Amino acid sequence: MRNDRMAGGSSAASVVLEARRLSAGYGDLAAVRDLDLALHTGEIIAIFGPNGAGKTTTLLTLAGALPPLKGDVLWRGQRTTRPLHRRVRDGMGFVPEERSVVSSLSTLDNLRLGLGTVEDALSLFPQLEPLLNRPAGLLSGGEQQMLTLGRALASRPAALLVDELSLGLAPVVVEHLLDTLRATADQLGMAVLVVEQQARRAMRIADRWHLLRQGAVIASGDASSGIDALEAAYLAGAQ
Repeated sequence: MRNDRMAGGSSAASVVLEARRLSAGYGDLAAVRDLDLALHTGEIIAIFGPNGAGKTTTLLTLAGALPPLKGDVLWRGQRTTRPLHRRVRDGMGFVPEERSVVSSLSTLDNLRLGLGTVEDALSLFPQLEPLLNRPAGLLSGGEQQMLTLGRALASRPAALLVDELSLGLAPVVVEHLLDTLRATADQLGMAVLVVEQQARRAMRIADRWHLLRQGAVIASGDASSGIDALEAAYLAGAQ
């Protein structure tokens, strides 16, 4: 669906998840300020920025794991204050930075913890099938991330929030995970918001991008225009 949605204008797809003048943080300290963001069906938005820019805080607040300090989160057009577990049941998926596997449980039992079927998860990542009886804690980092992402995608969420999918993984594994994310977004019309440090790889599968610095969006763009605009904005923001 990449670029097709943008060519048709905003009417070509509905807004699934939206932030309006959103400020969020911890205590009285706002790590994100006055954020406006709209995520449409079938598109992938990548969020970039240096450490401490507010990327993870943005995802946690949109997911319902962190309450806003100010502003609103809209889910399918309606303002929501529901906590994370309620939003997951309403069709939102969330893959946190830490690999969310239960180490003592088998791969199979970890997959059963999700809202989707084991069969759907294995269709996305067949590499997990011979590992079904192995404790998840004994899987490699890449296998654990396949488990986490496969479980989330198998639930067929309307929107999926993904934090640092590539962290600590080999490039070939990262590409496989991102390609699966793109293919599933196209197949299901799933909206995806992904925080990622590997900008070139993320831009390859994204539709649009936002660059955060010190809690604010300082630049945005269409990913099809390439990495140059992002690099220029990053360097300009550092000055």
